[in-house]
Amino acid sequence: MRTALVIGCGLIGTSAALALTARGVRVHLVDRDPDQRRTASALGAGSEDPPTGPVELALVAVPPAQIATTVAELQRRGAARAYVDVGSVKAGPARELVELGGDPTSYLGTHPMAGRERSGPLAATADLFEGRPWVLTPHQETATEVVNLVLELAALCRAVPVMMAPEAHDRAVALVSHTPQLVSSLVAARLREADEAAVRLCGQGIRDVTRIAASDPRMWVEILSANPGPVADVLAEVAADLDETVRSLRALESADEAKREAGVAGVEALLRRGNAGRERVPGKHGAAPTSYETVAVSITDRPGELARIFADAGRAGVNVEDVRIEHATGQQSGLVQLMVEPSAAPALAAALGERGWTIRR
Repeated sequence: MRTALVIGCGLIGTSAALALTARGVRVHLVDRDPDQRRTASALGAGSEDPPTGPVELALVAVPPAQIATTVAELQRRGAARAYVDVGSVKAGPARELVELGGDPTSYLGTHPMAGRERSGPLAATADLFEGRPWVLTPHQETATEVVNLVLELAALCRAVPVMMAPEAHDRAVALVSHTPQLVSSLVAARLREADEAAVRLCGQGIRDVTRIAASDPRMWVEILSANPGPVADVLAEVAADLDETVRSLRALESADEAKREAGVAGVEALLRRGNAGRERVPGKHGAAPTSYETVAVSITDRPGELARIFADAGRAGVNVEDVRIEHATGQQSGLVQLMVEPSAAPALAAALGERGWTIRR
């Protein structure tokens, strides 16, 4: 691929443009907001100048409701050999494009499974898609040349292509992306009117659960409006589980021993189902989940401390598989949790202790 046109200079569009530009593709940028376009260009994502002729690939990074009309207009202009979108919903835009008289042979709907709670070009990075699934949902009439170009796009962005039917994709993202966003927001909303004393007790658990609740509401209204049925189906199942859990918790308050035992059984069953579901979440690099040992280290909130602890772990010959940081309330310190292979944990703890780190047992 030598030339591309990116329509929409938000997080996804700009990140794709940065990745393509870094690998030698000449990218032209389009956005209704000239400030977003200029920012993306200044970051090195591509040129604001229009292409002099058809490009090889037009990448449409606009809200789901605008995908079909945007692709159809580009096709009427003959802007590219192939057209791809990166929206988070696939079945609706594909149907609408056909209804608008668009050409399904030169179009392929895709969804890179990557993102951040921040939006806009300033949040973009060239490595956003590295190692992440990039779902391709070709129409039965999509030309082989178009599929190959989009596979090249995923390769240039160092993503992992996954083929799915559009409807299957929409049901899948309702479960693994759209519903988690709403559940995170529901939990975070409980904090809005909470007593300040309660909020000050927030630890890593509530931070993990509510992280994505910081996402842009306008963007998510657009996404959810394009996939309401599948999301509502999953939420209805979650609501049924919540109702059952509430009944089990109420039973734990009962003076009747049999009811309390039933309540315990109900809560335990939910927690065990959660364990089983969590075990199915892919691990590092998409491989099967791996159990790591945690080495917890006290750390002060000073420049260079994280770099020093990682350097010391490297000197010990231990690879840190994952890391979490828990900040201490009201103090300039915290706890770094280093996840490593179980066999490496004793050696790492000993090595860090020798270098003056305080290991928390």
